[in-house]
Amino acid sequence: MKNIVILISGTGSNMAAIVRAAERERWPERLGARVAAVISNRPDAEGLRTASKAGIATSVVDHKAYAGREAFDAALRAAIDAHEPTLVVLAGFMRILTPAFVGHYTGRIVNIHPSLLPAFPGLHTHQRAIDAGCQVAGVTVHLVTAELDHGPILAQAAVPVLDGDTADTLAARALAHEHVIYPRAVASLLKNI
Repeated sequence: MKNIVILISGTGSNMAAIVRAAERERWPERLGARVAAVISNRPDAEGLRTASKAGIATSVVDHKAYAGREAFDAALRAAIDAHEPTLVVLAGFMRILTPAFVGHYTGRIVNIHPSLLPAFPGLHTHQRAIDAGCQVAGVTVHLVTAELDHGPILAQAAVPVLDGDTADTLAARALAHEHVIYPRAVASLLKNI
């Protein structure tokens, strides 16, 4: 069985979309894959409750308990590896990972970013797109590399920037697309791993 470990920091809406797709599309039977665990760096992450209700193992590796990024990443890696992951999925995981951590999962770690990469890597993407006068924004699923938000693109979806849009209204429309393309991209990647 191909084990998927999903990392979250908050509500876990993309995690929930992936879990729903795995169930609806019968990933265990069709792809030999399952969501084995959900791990958060925040003990209060709402997505942990969602995963637990779905019968998925959950754990917390609180970044505040570690003196530095390397120590946190080592503990996180141990928690992930306990589930023998085929794929690590970042779903709203709001920590920058060290190159050594990313290297350990080369070709097996994916992220979704709320812009049409390579445009607007990093934070505040929706406001930056509005401020730049973009007529189109979007979302990107990509493989994670040591360079932040620069890995190979697996899938994208475009979202129009409407007159009067705020960062919040644009983000809400983009999120609906994330919930569609992320599960598709994960399923496609699992077929080739």
